[in-house]
Amino acid sequence: MASKKILLFANTDWYLYNFRLSLARKLRDEGWQVVLVAPSGPYGSKLSALGFDFIPFDFSTKSTNPLSELAVVWRLMKLYRAQRPTLVHHFTIKCVLYGTLAARCAGVRGIVNAVTGLGHIFTDPGGKARLLRPLVRGMYKAMLAGERVRVIFQNSENRAYFTDTGLVAARRSALIRGSGVDCEFFKPALPGEVKPGAVLKILFASRILREKGVFELAQAFADLRQTFPALRLQLAGDIYPGNPSSLTAAELQQLGEQPGVELLGHVDGMKPLLEQADIVVLPSYAEGTPRILIEAAAMARPIVATDIAGCRGLVEDGVNGLLVPVKNADALMQALERLVQDADLRLRYGQSGREIVLREFDEKIVLDKTFAVYRELDLTA
Repeated sequence: MASKKILLFANTDWYLYNFRLSLARKLRDEGWQVVLVAPSGPYGSKLSALGFDFIPFDFSTKSTNPLSELAVVWRLMKLYRAQRPTLVHHFTIKCVLYGTLAARCAGVRGIVNAVTGLGHIFTDPGGKARLLRPLVRGMYKAMLAGERVRVIFQNSENRAYFTDTGLVAARRSALIRGSGVDCEFFKPALPGEVKPGAVLKILFASRILREKGVFELAQAFADLRQTFPALRLQLAGDIYPGNPSSLTAAELQQLGEQPGVELLGHVDGMKPLLEQADIVVLPSYAEGTPRILIEAAAMARPIVATDIAGCRGLVEDGVNGLLVPVKNADALMQALERLVQDADLRLRYGQSGREIVLREFDEKIVLDKTFAVYRELDLTA
């Protein structure tokens, strides 16, 4: 497989830098020429500075105009023909669908698609999403077919949905839980260490979207703070105007005005925040396998998350955290209260979480499984 060229295509350069840099480095170490493609942003130059070939490819993540979308596919096909990669690896829904079509038209020999979650189209109950859903399912079925295509899922329930509904053949799918984390970097200062302190900090780190459970979290925190007025809730992340679920700037400002809430904005490195956090929370409606929860568990932090496919794959209720129903602010408040009141429980959950990550989510394990998927494809024909 040495001297081959691989192209990694994602919807943001931030994603490639933060989630797939270890994959790119291992590919390079194994003799691959690595080309990284994403819309232009501040991380493209960082990737280039690390010696990678970064190609900016701008497109709208929210556009549904047929003509403009066909133009995106056409431009992408021209890029693939110019680059002539041996293998392409796509991340997120548009990159998977458009990238696969472009790769087929360009005659790329191997195609790997990472389904990192069902996405807004499958989780939004709104009329527009329901209207687009059958179309997207049909596109998935068409694009994911073929012996030269492999599909990676981050949790078993998403994989079951795609295989049970005939969107992809089970034998051409794989389960790899997330992008992995460096457990030597993300580790507590001491084994099982939980930061002591009179002021407990609850950390939420994700895009500020409705479907991340931000409003339920705000309500739960407000109720909890009536009993524990010294609590702090840190929100690390920013609004995402390209997503229909994004909060507005005015809504974000209102959140920041709530007593005890700190708006941190976009944060590049999560380790310092995790070192100071007592509890990590993610009350999301849908996930693939959230990277922030893996990092939190690796840092021996207890977790409160929703009882959904992506979170269940990492958070074992009553073992390393607590799972609560989706869109249930009261249950979320009770789970947080339980951990706020019990330092020993936080310590125990944190230790168990670290053990789970070492066993299943270390980036070495993830990279080995990813390369095994690559080897399944006959790239010599």
